[in-house]
Amino acid sequence: MKKALVCGAGGFIGGHLVNRLQSEGYWVRGVDIKHNEYGNEHADEFIIGDLRDPLVAAKVVTSDLDEIYQLAADMGGAGFVFTGENDASIMHNSVLCNLNILEEAKHKGVKRIFYSSSACMYPEYNQMDPDNPKCSEDSAYPAAPDSEYGWEKLFSERLYLTYQRNHGIEARIARFHNIFGPQGTWEGGREKAPAAVCRKVAMAEDGGSIDIWGDGKQTRSFLIVDECIEGIRRLMQSDFSGPVNIGSEEMISLNDFARMVIGLSGKTISINNITGPTGVRGRNSDNRLIQEKLGWAPATPLRVGVEKTYYWIAEQIQKKAPEHELVEA
Repeated sequence: MKKALVCGAGGFIGGHLVNRLQSEGYWVRGVDIKHNEYGNEHADEFIIGDLRDPLVAAKVVTSDLDEIYQLAADMGGAGFVFTGENDASIMHNSVLCNLNILEEAKHKGVKRIFYSSSACMYPEYNQMDPDNPKCSEDSAYPAAPDSEYGWEKLFSERLYLTYQRNHGIEARIARFHNIFGPQGTWEGGREKAPAAVCRKVAMAEDGGSIDIWGDGKQTRSFLIVDECIEGIRRLMQSDFSGPVNIGSEEMISLNDFARMVIGLSGKTISINNITGPTGVRGRNSDNRLIQEKLGWAPATPLRVGVEKTYYWIAEQIQKKAPEHELVEA
C-alpha cells in the first residue's frame, strides 16, 4: 500500500484529492491548520497543525511516505489577493510552508512531491487583452505577475526545482486555473468568482440584481475540481516535472458567466457592474503542453461544473437560513 501526505487536506482541493487517493488504495495522512468546513475530511490520519512551524513539518513528513502533495497556502479570491492588505501574510506564510516541507522531504528521503502553483504567476503584460491572453508555460518570463500571490507562486516553483536539481527530489508542478466546485469556499471573503457569483444568484430575489466587480468584460476559464484532481494524478504518475497548466480552455467573460448562472437559477436577475478588485483583463489555460506530455487535457464543459456548484451552494444557503430569511446579495 502506498502512503501519501496531503498538505492542505482541510481545504477544498485537498479534501477531494484525499478521496481520490484513497479510492486508488493509498493510505493517506492529511494535515491542515483547520478541519474541512464541509466535512470532506476522510484521511486515514488527519493532523491539525501549522506547516509554518518546522516542528509540525517534521512530525507529518515521515520516511515511509511515497508521495507528498503540497497544496497548503494562504490564498483566496480577488477580494483577498488584490487589495494589497494581505500581501505580507500571503508571501510569508506560503513560503514557510514550502520551505519546511521540502527540508523535511530532503532529510527523510521522500522523493516525489507535487506542488500546486497558480496561473496568477503569469505576466500581467500578456493578459491585458481579454480576448487574447497568453498563458503558455514558456511565457512565464520575463516575470511580472499582477499580485504578490503570483510572485510567491513563481518563487516557490523555482524553490521546488532547485531541490530537484540539488537534492534529487522529483518535483511535479502544476499551475491551476481557477478551480471550482462543490465543497469549496463560497462566502466569507476568500471565495473565488464562480462561488461568489453562484452565491449572489442563489440569494437574489427574482426580479432583483447582483453586483459584479469591474466592467464584467474581463475573461477567465474555470475548471471543475474533478478534472483538477485527474490532472494532478496523471502528472504525478508521469516522468514530466512541469510546470504545466491544469485548466480549461473554455474562456468566458465574468458577465457571461453570471448570465449562465442566472439561467440555471430560472430567475430574472440583472447585473450591476461596480468598482472592485479584478486582477488581469484576461486569462485562459493553454493546454498544448499538457496534451503533449500527458496525452490528456480537461474536457468537462463549463456548464456541467456550474450546475453542480450552483445547486450545491444553493443547498448550503438553505441549510444556513430558511427561505424567508434570504436577502438579496
